[in-house]
Amino acid sequence: MNVYKTHYLSGIIITVFVGVHLLNHTYAVLGAHRHIEIMQSLRLFYRNIFVETILVSAVALQIISGFKLFKTARKTATTAFDRLHIYTGLYLAVFFIIHICAVMAGRFILKLDTNFYFGVAGLNTFPLNLFFIPYYALAILSVFGHIASIHHKKMKRAILGLSPGTQSIVIFTIGVIWTIVIFYGLTNGFAGVPIPNEYNMQLSK
Repeated sequence: MNVYKTHYLSGIIITVFVGVHLLNHTYAVLGAHRHIEIMQSLRLFYRNIFVETILVSAVALQIISGFKLFKTARKTATTAFDRLHIYTGLYLAVFFIIHICAVMAGRFILKLDTNFYFGVAGLNTFPLNLFFIPYYALAILSVFGHIASIHHKKMKRAILGLSPGTQSIVIFTIGVIWTIVIFYGLTNGFAGVPIPNEYNMQLSK
């Protein structure tokens, strides 16, 4: 299997999981309890050795193949969408490495339930939120930016009178709106979420 097909197939697997993951985060607008309830239901599917192995393997293949493609793509990028494609991909590669390591450390070293509160502790704690807000926001925006740039590259016709470029802008705009909605939920309407002591303790170390 060549590097392009490896990147494409691993990308599909990751996109499906990320879509479900973002949908789970969206439920935070209904409260932490609803977010955790949905997450516990989803974990019955993805938190087992078989599915987790597939997901981690897909991320590893995506990163390795992505870095190989990045070396060539950055030399041939000519449009704004070309550059959006390669740099959102680069950011996502770095984000996935950090995020997976953090979650695994939380689960196996800190012995924490890496649930809603594990994810939002940094977002709702000053000055850590000065890092975590752009860190997570850029990750979500990079997902939609990557999809938008791929759509622009693959789509050859207008839909509902919208050119491929306009369609891609719409996709990215949806990402911006969705990011705001998710952050609204993860920060309790931007008012801040009370963090349980076990998660606060880890932040203070």
